[in-house]
Parts: sequence; structure tokens; C-alpha cells
Amino acid sequence: MTEYLIPTAASETEFVEKRSRFIGHVWPVESEEEARAHIEAMKKKYYDARHNCWCYRIKDGGVERYSDDGEPQGTAGQPMLNVFQREQVTNVCCVVTRYFGGILLGAGGLVRAYTQSAKDALDAAGISVVRRWVEVAVPCPYSFFERIKLEVEAKGGVLGEVEYAADVTVHALLPEEAVDGFSARLTELTAGALEPLLLGESFQAVPLG
Repeated sequence: MTEYLIPTAASETEFVEKRSRFIGHVWPVESEEEARAHIEAMKKKYYDARHNCWCYRIKDGGVERYSDDGEPQGTAGQPMLNVFQREQVTNVCCVVTRYFGGILLGAGGLVRAYTQSAKDALDAAGISVVRRWVEVAVPCPYSFFERIKLEVEAKGGVLGEVEYAADVTVHALLPEEAVDGFSARLTELTAGALEPLLLGESFQAVPLG
């Protein structure tokens, strides 16, 4: 089963360390060309910055690239890339721009600053899981509403829209391998009174948490 993590959206974050400004950007990307287009755009936008360090990871071909852009070797691009490797996020491009504040940070300080900037930008972007999902609808009495929500979450599912009428209908996306267990759990909880309606499958990105 194919499953992988990507950034949910583009993001921009900023912090100051000893008068140096670090501006972090993250984007979801599908190709090296798309990643390089973002990198070039940032170099143009922040043309007066001392450094525009970058990295990207592309799932197809397992491509990983990074650049320290003039910072001491190993203090910027690689630590940034490590953030996405640790979080197992792919199809991602990150650029961290540094405006030098006149105070040297040292190698350790640079590693910490570029790591923090990449992590902050990823946190702001959010992470989505791309996988095959099964959409289900569960019509149920209002008294079961909260319980159904808990069961969806317990199976790694994601709640969707809720229809309110005489009964309530809960829509959700479930990992395909969790559907049978979810159905069995509903049967057990309601003595067979409730069962999910299967509405179809899709391969898509869904935000985590």
C-alpha cells in the first residue's frame, strides 16, 4: 500500500537570532522543476539577503538536494533537509533566507537556527498523509453521535461533514484496511443496528491532526 507524507500548504515563518533574520518557506511540490522555480523566486525576492539556503525532497526517483548558499559547509542545507527526513515528509521544498545581523553565530548556532527555521515553516504548513481512503457514511441516532466520532478517530480515520435530520449522518474517510474493523466495531456496539454505508474510494491527501 502506498502511503506518504507531504506538506499540507505553503507557509512562511520568521524569527531573529542575535540580530540575524531567518525567514523560512515551505511548499508542497511535485517535481524538481517546481522546487527550483520556488528557489529562484526566493532568490529574486530576497536578492539583498546574505544567504538563501534551500533543500528539497521529491518522492519520484527519491531525489534529495540541498545548498548552503555560502554558509559554512554542513551548517544550513543539510540540517534543513534532516528536518524533513526525520518527519518523513517528501514532495517538499524549503528555502531559509538569512539577513546577517553583524554577529557571528558559529557552526553550532547556524545549525540550530536553520533547523529551527525549517521546522517552524513545516509546523506552519502542516503535514498531510497521501493514501487510499474509503469514504463512509454512518446514519445513527443522536445518542450515538459522539461514540461514532471516537470510533472513526480510533481507526485512524478523518471526520467529514455531518448531516443533521431526524437522525444524524456522520461522513468520514477511513484507511482502506480499517473499514472491516470499523464495521465490526459498530455491529458490536449496537448489536447490529448500525452499519457504515461505503460511498467510494479515493487516493488523496488528508491533513493529520
